Amino acid sequence: MPSYIILGQYTDQGIRNIKQSPNRTQAVEQALQQAGGKMLSYYQTMGGYDFVCAVELPDDETAMRILMQVGAQGNVRTTTLKAFPREEIARVIDGV
Repeated sequence: MPSYIILGQYTDQGIRNIKQSPNRTQAVEQALQQAGGKMLSYYQTMGGYDFVCAVELPDDETAMRILMQVGAQGNVRTTTLKAFPREEIARVIDGV
């Protein structure tokens, strides 16, 4: 299943409603599960991003749909990276 790294920043609305953040994170985790995926890890961070999480989802289209649903709520902006595990990259490199 494809993996994605999501880098997130709170919007002004999101930081104003920061106390609701744990509930929002739990709702996202449930949405991922309903879409056939899962949250692998989640960290609050300091620096250029407010949080980082790793997720697995069935495909890019599902990932985009979930990210659009999250973004439409107006609490966070995300940057998403498609991630390839070592084993998969080894197969890619073998074909180079």
